[in-house]
Amino acid sequence: MSDLWGGRFHEPMDQALRRFSSSFPVDRRLARQDLQGSRAHAEALAAAGFLPEAERQLLFEALQQLEGEIEAGTFPPEAAALESLPEDIHSAIETRLTELCGEAAKRLHAGRSRNDQVVTDVLLWLKEASAEVEEAVRGAARALVEQAEKHQSTWIHAYTHLQRAQPLSLAHHLLAHVEALRRDVERLVEARRRADRSPLGAGAGAGSSLPLDREATAHRLGFARVATHSIDAVADRDWAIEFTGACALIMTHLSRLAEELVLWSAPEFGLVTLGDAWCTGSSMLPQKRNPDVAELVRGKTARVHGRLLSLHGLLKGLPLSYNRDLQEDKEALFDAADTTRDCARLLAGALGSARFHPSRPVGLDFSAATDLAEELVRRGVPFRLAHERVGRLVAACESSGRGLAGATSAELREAGLDGLDPALLTPEGSVRAKRTLGSTHPAEIERALAAARAWV
Repeated sequence: MSDLWGGRFHEPMDQALRRFSSSFPVDRRLARQDLQGSRAHAEALAAAGFLPEAERQLLFEALQQLEGEIEAGTFPPEAAALESLPEDIHSAIETRLTELCGEAAKRLHAGRSRNDQVVTDVLLWLKEASAEVEEAVRGAARALVEQAEKHQSTWIHAYTHLQRAQPLSLAHHLLAHVEALRRDVERLVEARRRADRSPLGAGAGAGSSLPLDREATAHRLGFARVATHSIDAVADRDWAIEFTGACALIMTHLSRLAEELVLWSAPEFGLVTLGDAWCTGSSMLPQKRNPDVAELVRGKTARVHGRLLSLHGLLKGLPLSYNRDLQEDKEALFDAADTTRDCARLLAGALGSARFHPSRPVGLDFSAATDLAEELVRRGVPFRLAHERVGRLVAACESSGRGLAGATSAELREAGLDGLDPALLTPEGSVRAKRTLGSTHPAEIERALAAARAWV
């Protein structure tokens, strides 16, 4: 396979350097996008009078044949099957097009550099990949909403510092994860909007002397607009960092959810049981049901975070405009997208299999303490004084091995809580006592569920 730039060289490329510098094993997945970009560029050349109609027709027939080879899996070949690696998927496609239609293919690169060609291909890929990640995240949110609908009256405890804090509805807790995922989708959509601009026609960085209609090309490719500065068009990788950053934050949110599935599935918590199809066993311990899917999501989060860091490191010292360093952006991008999409899909499946359980009595229950303090506030007691009184009540009960439900009438009277409605000491009573917007009160949960259903 000949190189596209060999005219001024007198020696062939060293084979060790060829293997080292080839991006073909990574960017071969851009074959379809490269054909899409080549069609649009061929149209621009034809419209500007630099591609005769007969050759344009030959070229389009060759592009169609090559598209069929891609669909059939015969092109691009696996790197291991090649005696000599092409420099990248773009040179491999140009070589194949030349085999199929001869001189017509040799006209195709006029007014185009691999600098703008590569960015165009990756941005076309990014639009699709971002939509796939978005749908996977919505799927995870949908699984959470479906579970929340079943568990509006399943009482668990909120935890702070991993200590029991207050009773709440399991639905309310699950919907908190939905809120985070909704923000993640908003970030994906916004990043995709900023990336939706065509660099094709920017050339190597200074544009082209050929009168190519970049706006018409952008329209053919489905871009919303043109990247208006030729240097920035080929040097910019903000879109790569924004997309990978969005993926990294999605993974952080999925990891927090995964961590709770790990914790809650432990017998010490006993709040969730994942379906057998979503667990693994132990090679040594016959009794084990391990929540590996959640642990792997938690682990792969570090991988996507690392991809984001590598992109920042890749860009931080690069002068304008194009540098070969930028070849390294694609592996990070592809892996971040694949990993985030797959993790969201797998967690959605695991959540769909899950059976959730209410909190079990564990030790002495003081989770209604804040409700008692707020009852005193309703009776006119300043909150700091109310907090102190309930704290003394908790200490008295704890010292004698009782929870708040075991407080005597005398103790309640001393705290200023005589005549207390005993329902306030139950999880349901505590939940129904809430009044604020966005709280765990059943009416607020129903409102949040309605909004979540509409969104997913």
